[in-house]
Amino acid sequence: MQRIIYFLIRNKDFILFLSLLTISLSININYNEYNKSKFLNSSNSLFSSLYDTKLIISKYFNLEYQNKLLAEENRNLRFLVYNSRNEQIKESDLLKINFNVTSTSVIKNSYSYSNNFVTINVGEKDSIEIDNGVISSIGVVGIIDKISPNYSRFISILNTNFLLNAKFKKSNYFGVLSWNGININKVQLKDVPKQANVLIGDTIVTGGNSLIFPKGILIGYVDSFKLDNSENYLELEINLATDMTNIENLYVLKNNNIKEINSLDE
Repeated sequence: MQRIIYFLIRNKDFILFLSLLTISLSININYNEYNKSKFLNSSNSLFSSLYDTKLIISKYFNLEYQNKLLAEENRNLRFLVYNSRNEQIKESDLLKINFNVTSTSVIKNSYSYSNNFVTINVGEKDSIEIDNGVISSIGVVGIIDKISPNYSRFISILNTNFLLNAKFKKSNYFGVLSWNGININKVQLKDVPKQANVLIGDTIVTGGNSLIFPKGILIGYVDSFKLDNSENYLELEINLATDMTNIENLYVLKNNNIKEINSLDE
């Protein structure tokens, strides 16, 4: 208490000035309509500005939660799209559906080597299995090759060991997709019959023969093509639809019928 008294005594002049200033401003504002309106307008403008700033800050810190909601919504939509042949779909009924969709986020991504891998934050606990396909919101990015209880690693499409059946969206001509390790924006499609009517800009999608991906998922677009050494097949340069240097929210696709289908070949 004594310190408060000492503080008031030391600063009595300033406190007196502040009190008189406050009283003067109050009288001036309350008894002058013009000044009163100007003060109210200024106050409204100030508080509106403060509210807008608060709203922007709140939205920024809420982005992660909103991103999770959007990823879950996209997962549900993709689930419905990849299983659209079923009239009524229950995700828990694995015997009646083809593909299960699990949303995930990238933990570690490499794209500067000849054999690149990506680590994601879902694993065995999320029913992820080896050879599950992985896509972005745009197109194919890789195939799961290692799993742990909580995490998984997938072979990036930018990996020289990556192979995938791919086809033209406009026709049934298909070939084998791989990467030559040179350009991170382009992959190669080989063994395409020369009879295929190829045009620059043609869309390349998954063929569906591998059972890892549903048929028709985007891979990229034809950039150039030429005859191979045998002159019976075409070799194509494909511009990737997905920027592999900038992937974050992904989806893991699990074909729930793949074991049954593969058992027919045993």
